[in-house]
Amino acid sequence: MESNRLMRCIVVDDEHPAIRLLSGYVKKTPGLQLVLQTTSAHQALNAINNGSADLVLLDIQMPEMTGIELMKSLKNHETKVIFTTAYTEYALEGYQYDVIDYLLKPITFERFLVAIAKAKQRIRSAVGEQCSGYLLLRTEYKVHKTDFSTILYIEGLGDYLIFYLTTGKLMTLERMKNMEQILPDECFVRIHKSYIVSISQIDYIEKAKIVIRGQYLPVGDTYKNVVKLKLGL
Repeated sequence: MESNRLMRCIVVDDEHPAIRLLSGYVKKTPGLQLVLQTTSAHQALNAINNGSADLVLLDIQMPEMTGIELMKSLKNHETKVIFTTAYTEYALEGYQYDVIDYLLKPITFERFLVAIAKAKQRIRSAVGEQCSGYLLLRTEYKVHKTDFSTILYIEGLGDYLIFYLTTGKLMTLERMKNMEQILPDECFVRIHKSYIVSISQIDYIEKAKIVIRGQYLPVGDTYKNVVKLKLGL
């Protein structure tokens, strides 16, 4: 998807209230274009395979064809998927298909926007627009090559930073302000004087806290406007 055009979205659900809700969210979100809203999984599948969509908001439990079955039938694998469902037991199976996010009904607009921010970043990353690269982090005895994609969040402790990674954590002698300038602005956002987070790793936002893998990170008053702008809130 080219960065200067709208993200084309399809909403698929067998319940009309869910379609109205999600279609309304799409319509009022900058950068998105609703190209199809349907209760027919087959109609959605044809549109996806014809290259008509960049992103699909897909219900899992549908009588005609389940969301999982639709995923298995996709020929156009460039289209990204966000699962929507009222059933938590489908989450693990859904993530096996590399979906962007898993939205549990009832879906709030705030939670929807977090998923959209992750989708935008994943699509841009897929075409090499951003988030490729790495840092060299010096610890006491080693220099670690650390890919941007492995960083969950960073915590500042005085003159030190703790990097929380998908593979563990590292501590390095560095100032938060310097790291904020080094990291790509499209991929990371500073949310607090003590925290920088990877946008793609955000699970959801709850009561002025950003949640990443069960860790609740506070959003400081000074950074609220920047965070809202970055996430499209």
